[in-house]
Amino acid sequence: MATLATNDSENQTATLNAAQTSPENAPVESNGSPQTHDSAESSGSLKRPNPHDAEDDEGWQTIERGRPVKKSKKTPGADSSRYPGIHFSQQQARLQAKINVSSLRDLVLYIFADGPAPQWVSVKHRPEFRKIVTIMVPGLEEAMFKENVDFSKYGNLTPDQAIDRDATSPDDYYPRPLTKEALPESLQLFADMFPHLWPVRAPGDDKYAKLHSPIQSMLTAPLKEKKTGFKPVTDPHGWKDERTRITEFLATPEELMEHGFPKHPTMLPEGAQRDAFKDPDGWVHTRVNTLEDGHVPEADIQQGSITAGRQVLALDCEMCMTGESEYSLTRISLVSWDGEAVLDELVKPDKPIIDYVTRFSGITKEMLDPVTTTLGDIQARLLDLLTPRTILLGHSLDSDLKAMQLAHPFIVDTSILFPHPRGPPLKSSLKFLALKYLNREVQKGDGTIHGHDSIEDAKTCLDLVKKKCEKGKAWAAGDVQGENLFKRLARAGTAYRATAGPQATGGLSVGKTSAAVDWGDATRSVGSAATVTISCKSDADVEAGIIRAVRGDPDGLEVPGGGVDFVWARMRELEALQGWWNRNKPVVTDDPSSSTPPEQDTTTTTTTTDPTASPLANCLATLAHRLKRIHDALPPCTALIVFSGTGDPREMSRLQALQAQFRKEYNTPGSKWDQLAVQWTDKEDQALRRAVKAARSGIGFIGVK
Repeated sequence: MATLATNDSENQTATLNAAQTSPENAPVESNGSPQTHDSAESSGSLKRPNPHDAEDDEGWQTIERGRPVKKSKKTPGADSSRYPGIHFSQQQARLQAKINVSSLRDLVLYIFADGPAPQWVSVKHRPEFRKIVTIMVPGLEEAMFKENVDFSKYGNLTPDQAIDRDATSPDDYYPRPLTKEALPESLQLFADMFPHLWPVRAPGDDKYAKLHSPIQSMLTAPLKEKKTGFKPVTDPHGWKDERTRITEFLATPEELMEHGFPKHPTMLPEGAQRDAFKDPDGWVHTRVNTLEDGHVPEADIQQGSITAGRQVLALDCEMCMTGESEYSLTRISLVSWDGEAVLDELVKPDKPIIDYVTRFSGITKEMLDPVTTTLGDIQARLLDLLTPRTILLGHSLDSDLKAMQLAHPFIVDTSILFPHPRGPPLKSSLKFLALKYLNREVQKGDGTIHGHDSIEDAKTCLDLVKKKCEKGKAWAAGDVQGENLFKRLARAGTAYRATAGPQATGGLSVGKTSAAVDWGDATRSVGSAATVTISCKSDADVEAGIIRAVRGDPDGLEVPGGGVDFVWARMRELEALQGWWNRNKPVVTDDPSSSTPPEQDTTTTTTTTDPTASPLANCLATLAHRLKRIHDALPPCTALIVFSGTGDPREMSRLQALQAQFRKEYNTPGSKWDQLAVQWTDKEDQALRRAVKAARSGIGFIGVK
């Protein structure tokens, strides 16, 4: 966010007088020699000229407020041999698939920070780049840039039909040259700014039919891991712990069913359905009649108690294979809140073991041969041990409970408590969580004989939950596996002799300033880490905000004089017109504005519209003119990147909602397949995968002013 200057006029005058009278404090000219009193104005502080003004290697600009800043070196002319560029060559580029949104992010990191060189384009004279502007425009599609497209009928297709509009073959990943003659009139200005249209694949997971946030992908830089491992999590600046009872982290019955936990009768509504509940053969459930049985009166809870009067047991099991894709319990470990082992037993399965999976389980034939304890024996002991006030704690406990053929309604699961950054059904491993949040290495078996230690794993889960209770609900919630791009640029930028003088010969580590220009409250989104945040209510605001961020404020108090180095912005009016901005279930949930699209069309408020054209054609023409005005306002040697983020997400969102409803109904105890309101078969699954593929098909444009 912008940092405002607080010096009053007396401090400024004193600073200037000191600079004028003290040789060692005198401002330094660009050639390294001290500046004399005669070369400065008699009042005001000194600041470098705006880099967009006429080039003057010797002068200083005086302003009434702000700080003296050393001026930039001369910007190369358009015909200069050292003018920067980003070029694509079909003969030299190493393209094997579509570039990703992360490829665009890595291009920014390469130019301005410490990222690796891209293989899909060549970057010429990297030190000469002055600024980078990236603009996300959801709603842009490749089909819009085809010759003779009829925008009056463009939106007449259903979301399912629209999927085929941008369908391309897997091998069609090379950029398409842009020529004015081959573009619709509304979009011809794109050819003045960019040489190619790039197919850009949005982040996602084809295996699980998921679309991930393109904003997170663009604005999250990968962590630079050390050879000894990766960096453990640290508390944010100004963090304050908020001690929280463990009962606040209990999984709800809905969460338990969603994650496939064994059904306990207390998870059913009271009445005939609960009364008719029967455990499957060989299964048991703990003696809990209602969820209220676990409640402890406040008077019985010790002040400040994290356990809230409940018994907390950390559980971990080891299993061996007794059939194809069948695992049976062979060891169970229970650890109390104070870390003491309450139960640690080997169990002999009823069926013959076909694979001891020793490298994971740590179980060998020699260990189990003398064992006589059966699963039934363990179930009987657990039914006596687990009371209505017992909380079971562990990692992916659904697997352990299924191996024990036991159901219990009070669960704290670290795989739910510390969700995977890309969402379910993905889960972070216990080994990863321990390393990141406890700075502890666990499960260090050699891969041959020694496997996991269930006591160690149970204690690790216990320590993770204890730390979560001490830190509070917000700690490690929705944590991403990376570093904010704005923060990376602030600490890892590099200046060169061309832009920072002789002292930067060979590269000088400096920070890069940044700005986030977005709809809604930009300070509450991922852009809050930028040097400057500019909140907007329309694309016109975004346009003005980008130009302001690039040029800087005259007084330099909010936006630094001369502008920031990197700008990220988002325009959303096309997204709203296309119907991609879902007010009920937004696809992109990185910011508070995602659920509040504009109530009325604001795309026809400029003079670029044609009353005889369709709303979409006018919206695209307005967008093109906005981008062209931004392009014209950029200083020389500035990279401009425009990208859509995703393709059409509407059909994907509809099918995902149906799938979620099906899972909820299917996992409801007592439900029958033929009575479900929603059926989910292979047909629907294939349709979802097709829709996700379309939603991941975005586009991008890359140019240098």
